[in-house]
Amino acid sequence: MEVILLERVEKLGTIGDIVNVKPGFARNFLLPRGKALRATDANKARFEADRARIEADNAKRRDIARAESRDIEGASVVMIRAASGTGQLYGSVAARDLAEALTQGGHKAHKNQIVLDKPIKTLGVHDVKVALHPEVVVLVKVNIARSPEEAELQAKGVDVVATAEREETGFTEVFDPNAEPGTLPTDEETVEG
Repeated sequence: MEVILLERVEKLGTIGDIVNVKPGFARNFLLPRGKALRATDANKARFEADRARIEADNAKRRDIARAESRDIEGASVVMIRAASGTGQLYGSVAARDLAEALTQGGHKAHKNQIVLDKPIKTLGVHDVKVALHPEVVVLVKVNIARSPEEAELQAKGVDVVATAEREETGFTEVFDPNAEPGTLPTDEETVEG
């Protein structure tokens, strides 16, 4: 199905492009959200007549989003969640959770602006995209930890999961790269005499 884009759509095109998309994508996403029109002769003529207004509205929304992006660009959010010893969360962090955390942190973001390929299911510091406008995307750091102390360590670059695993085992195996297969490592070399 051919459609005329009314705004920039990532991996598809920009304003005024006539693109061929699958009918379901057009019917269920592009058309209901006002991102495109069917590419009929009447709609093409209507688009060309309103093109200047559509581009001006887009430029105004883009400028507002750029102003908002200065506030949220590089923001860091700490989220405390329960997790296993291996760093797997009991549950996951979704776009809605991130939007609430950003709002509580004094930033303006809606859940439909958070770009996640899949929910976050592990501890650590994650970079998350926030699309304030189709042409304005900023990165936010999300620090997911089990406690505020862990969050501080992760912010400094410490891998708390690896540290916890090393502390739990209590020992490290001695590795001798020159040892022959089948021999046991010894603490001291004994000299037969």
